[in-house]
Amino acid sequence: MDSENRVILNVGGIRHETYKATLKKIPATRLSRLTEALANYDPVLNEYFFDRHPGVFAQVLNYYRTGKLHYPTDVCGPLFEEELEFWGLDSNQVEPCCWMTYTQHRDTQETLTVLDRLDLDTEKPSDEEVARKFGFEDAYINGELTPWQTIKPRIWSLFDEPYSSSAAKLIAIISVFFNCVSILSFCLKTHPDMRVPVLHNVTVVTGRNRSSWSMIKTHTDPHVYFFFVECACNAWFTFEIIVRFLVAPNKRLFSKDMINIIDLVATLSFYMDLILKEGTKLISDSDLLEFFSIIRIFRLFKLTRHSPGLRILMQTFVASASELVLLVFFMILGVVMFATLVYYGERMFRNPFNEFTSIPDGLWWAVVTMTTIGYGDMTPKTYIGMCIGALCALAGSLALAIPVPIMVNNFTRFYSHADARAKLPKKRRRVHPVEAPRPKGGALKPGAGQPANSDNFSLQGSLKGPRNNA
Repeated sequence: MDSENRVILNVGGIRHETYKATLKKIPATRLSRLTEALANYDPVLNEYFFDRHPGVFAQVLNYYRTGKLHYPTDVCGPLFEEELEFWGLDSNQVEPCCWMTYTQHRDTQETLTVLDRLDLDTEKPSDEEVARKFGFEDAYINGELTPWQTIKPRIWSLFDEPYSSSAAKLIAIISVFFNCVSILSFCLKTHPDMRVPVLHNVTVVTGRNRSSWSMIKTHTDPHVYFFFVECACNAWFTFEIIVRFLVAPNKRLFSKDMINIIDLVATLSFYMDLILKEGTKLISDSDLLEFFSIIRIFRLFKLTRHSPGLRILMQTFVASASELVLLVFFMILGVVMFATLVYYGERMFRNPFNEFTSIPDGLWWAVVTMTTIGYGDMTPKTYIGMCIGALCALAGSLALAIPVPIMVNNFTRFYSHADARAKLPKKRRRVHPVEAPRPKGGALKPGAGQPANSDNFSLQGSLKGPRNNA
């Protein structure tokens, strides 16, 4: 009979009825192996009970019927994957129409992983989390922390976590102050009004065995006050990097951090400059050391340690690296093509004011035109050159506009998740599953809790009427 081939599935309180042949369409799955010997089969109601998500199961059962797996938009992606794993199905079988919506949670998980690596959390961690971070969790649990293990995390919080306390905020303000003063001093000492001329006496022999001397300016040096300012700033930078290295949770990761490498190289460049200037007069008279001291300007990246927004912005450029590489490729292709076209276009007709004497000169014009800057130092004079210039400007505008929305989306994605996680309550109630093993006799022990997975127990006891205690 047709009724003998039907099977009733009760999932989360919602009953579904289908044919046994339908469940056999996808072998090696939970539903394809249903038998009446299972613990979750109720012979009174003639149904199988599963304490699972009923909304996801509707799509699971539809997959058995039609062979097409669709993603329900009212559930979270990890929940959908857990349900598919329970029913023994492959999440890669999701239809293409739902694939983009379904995989959004994977992008979200990758974003949260990046934010965890950036350490944007401004909440003060617990003592146990701090002990785990510094690798002496066992000593913390046993109550055997040494004085150095107690004070080490506090010093690290002062210098590396500006939102952990008021003292840490003060240290961060001092660090930003010296950083800004160092950059400002590095820029101002190149101004002509901030430099002192270096004069030398030159003896000139005149006629009749007479000689005279005059003062000649050979070069200029920065004012001596800039040297004292740099000494004060680098004294703080040296003290800061030494302390942070000594109290770092992981010295290997600390040494591999690019910001710390820049800080170390910039600090060492000051001392190398000082040693070479004092030791070798030949080098002190040249601008070679001042050129290499440009590494100090990269101390601006240290501000990212005190600003979560700057770290998110830097991560946006990292996440958009492929789009930026594609932009550079298109720009190089366009620059070479339009530089060649404008060079030969200006030579096709008589042009006494031709400014494109070579293709390398055209490369500079193409870069300026494609980036829509237009200095006006080189301009085409013929009609063909003007048409090529118009096409070059349009192509540059389109090439620059392509990666901008992608970078904006990446920044919005990182910033929105960081802002949402900052507002997320840190202490939330945890639901612990209570599981009771099923005895061999088939009945649960008195006082035992209900099992979390209803596949392991029968509902027959719940169908009996109330006991008569009289």
